[in-house]
Amino acid sequence: MSSGTQMKAKTAAQKSKTSSPLPCSPEPAIKPQPKPSDKLNPKTIDPFAAPSRTSAFAATYAKGGIPCRLMHGSVKHRLHWECPPETVPFDPLLVTLAEGLRETKHPYTFVSKEGFKELLLTEGADEKAIPLLPRLVPVLKAALAHSDDEVFERGLDAVVQLSAAVGPSLNDHLKHLLTNLARRLMDKKFREKITVALQKLEQYGGKTTVTIIKSKIPTYCSVFP
Repeated sequence: MSSGTQMKAKTAAQKSKTSSPLPCSPEPAIKPQPKPSDKLNPKTIDPFAAPSRTSAFAATYAKGGIPCRLMHGSVKHRLHWECPPETVPFDPLLVTLAEGLRETKHPYTFVSKEGFKELLLTEGADEKAIPLLPRLVPVLKAALAHSDDEVFERGLDAVVQLSAAVGPSLNDHLKHLLTNLARRLMDKKFREKITVALQKLEQYGGKTTVTIIKSKIPTYCSVFP
């Protein structure tokens, strides 16, 4: 083969390589998997993704409907009330704070827990809270049924705090809360905490509380002789 023919063949081969189109594949391109840290970085959030639904408590807090705010301390956080808590109407604030016990994000978890506790420690809390029991109990029941352990513990603490404030008035509603407590008693990590809570419910509710507790938790032992 002459040198001229060889040059033509070489040139044609080079053109074929450079001009040939990329192969088309019917399979879609594989999307890169997100890194675990992407979920924690707000810059990686998809701007076209559907916005997450804001809870009722978070919306109320954002609008200034909760008259207290978290104050960060060097050692311990605390609540700052816009007005003395004893002057705040319990209806609907106490119910709203109870609903916030199911929150799982900061600062809602702290505000709802501390706000609920501090309201019930104010003077005359019993008279203000008793009329709200029919609305409070279903909300606390939902917290006790929550799959998040911390939500459950906040709900349990709130039930004890409510019992301390209203005393025997909670007895008529107690059976609605005991079902979830009986279920959680089977979990060793909650057994002691629930037992202590039941004992406090009995102390605040009186001897008639024992019968109510035993109707749902037959193995319960009374603190009274």
